[in-house]
Amino acid sequence: MEERLQKILARNGFGSRRSSETIILEGRVRVNGVVAKIGAKADPFRDTITVDGKPLPKTETRMVYVALHKPRYVLSDSGAIDDRKTVRDLVPLPGHLFTVGRLDFDSEGLILLTNDGELANILTHPRYGHEKEYRVLVSEKPDEKQLSALRHGVVLEDGHRTAPAHVKLESAAGKSVWIRMTLREGRNRQIREMAVRVGLDVIRLVRVRIGSVLLGNLKPGEWRELSNVEVRRLKVITNVGQKANLPGGRKSA
Repeated sequence: MEERLQKILARNGFGSRRSSETIILEGRVRVNGVVAKIGAKADPFRDTITVDGKPLPKTETRMVYVALHKPRYVLSDSGAIDDRKTVRDLVPLPGHLFTVGRLDFDSEGLILLTNDGELANILTHPRYGHEKEYRVLVSEKPDEKQLSALRHGVVLEDGHRTAPAHVKLESAAGKSVWIRMTLREGRNRQIREMAVRVGLDVIRLVRVRIGSVLLGNLKPGEWRELSNVEVRRLKVITNVGQKANLPGGRKSA
């Protein structure tokens, strides 16, 4: 059955459909030896599709969706000159997997890994504002002024004002206190910098939710594949996000 090339490429790990269109425009894709154009279709089982001269497999690529509890002191992505352990070292599955929801080296919690390039792009793109929920252990109980600042937005060092966040006290741990924060944006080390800006010291940071997927009982270093129900829920959320952000489209309240 013929499908649009960008859909086939996205399914095979070449990023979103928009990224796949760029690859096609650059003349890097051929179908049966002929340079492909935008709008072209192909049958992934019958036609020979190559990217940079390398053929795509003719078997249907199995979609992989993984939830991982990233431990502290593990990298979210591998670096060319960095030999520290990465999340990919913890998930021994073949093929390229995109990382959804990167965490700092010294933070822990839920990360998603998938070869579904289109879904990964939508979940990570800031314009869609998917929720991410965290448990944050701070060295002392925040006062109402500090909580209010975190909820309404904090101006970071680079001048960016953070979006409103849901923040609530959760429980005490000696002199330290756990707070729960839900964000719709994810700038580098954002929660840690927000805390510093209001005079709080973060001792531990654990992400417990991305969209509708929960960390649950996974221990640091453990992973599992998402259920069909979880994948469907993620795709429903992303479809809603896409429609809400289309030019001229209705935005959700």
